[in-house]
Amino acid sequence: MDEIKVESLFEWLDRTTQIIHEQQDEPYLDSLAVTLETLFYQDVSAEIDDLLKYKLQSALKKVDLTTYQIEDIRKATQLAILKGMKGSTQQQHLMTPEAVALFVGYISEKLMKGKDKIRIFDLVSGTANLLLTVMNQLEQPAEAFASEIDPTLIKLGVLNANLQQKQVEFFHQDSLRSFLVDPIDLIIADLPVGYYPDDIRANDFQLSADKGHSYAHHLLIEQGMNYTKEAGYLIFVIPDFLFDSDQSDKLHAYIQEYAHIIGVIRLPESAFKSKKNVKSIFILQKKGKDTQGPKQPLLANLPSFNNTREMGDILDQMNGWFKQYI
Repeated sequence: MDEIKVESLFEWLDRTTQIIHEQQDEPYLDSLAVTLETLFYQDVSAEIDDLLKYKLQSALKKVDLTTYQIEDIRKATQLAILKGMKGSTQQQHLMTPEAVALFVGYISEKLMKGKDKIRIFDLVSGTANLLLTVMNQLEQPAEAFASEIDPTLIKLGVLNANLQQKQVEFFHQDSLRSFLVDPIDLIIADLPVGYYPDDIRANDFQLSADKGHSYAHHLLIEQGMNYTKEAGYLIFVIPDFLFDSDQSDKLHAYIQEYAHIIGVIRLPESAFKSKKNVKSIFILQKKGKDTQGPKQPLLANLPSFNNTREMGDILDQMNGWFKQYI
């Protein structure tokens, strides 16, 4: 990845998005979607008025997409999305931090080692940054699926995948509804935390609450398990309090019955705005007739991502653990 290239592409995306934002009075993220569409098709939509069309055609002459690596495009797009999310008041408009996404990619690559081709599914894909980061780190081709209910985020996700030349099948739907997909090798999700409003749908899950609303983050773990093939893996970014909440006994029993706990990696507090937002990476394997859990699950407390010496030590230990486990 070339930092100068990333910066120049980000500046182009930001400038062009500002032009659309000012001209059409649309939110930044929606304007960014128009920018990405224009960049991908190298053409301006016929529905755009003449003045904006002229400005966008002029902007297109100033960028040559062929001079950028895939990772430059991913990073520049991510920076533009992050800028848009800072100005957004919607809770779901939050992105998995870059270092966390790279770490999920590192674990995915270890767990999928030696497989020829895999099927990967991000249950709550947002702008698809987590999914695309993981795909960039896998050594084998992946058949990829993503689900997202928010129309702006899924549009950005589709354009993000197109610009990075990645084939992903997107489902624009509630991630707790049914999917038409064959069993999956690797489920990933940065779990949104909160109550699920549809009590009738929640009743179809074992992890529905006995009374009141169910936790969406619990139901998504069960949903992931439903679509994972036997012996397949699930990697969730979870809130630190997952097993301390009022419905956690049920979740604990469910996981004991259907999965092996492979590991829990606590992310550094410095990666999050406050202590109460700290998350961990939770790694599961769906039980199958020949599976057994590790003798000792992988348990780690990550140091600050900026502390390269300590991080190097932890990674050495983790590499050793994976070598034994795999």
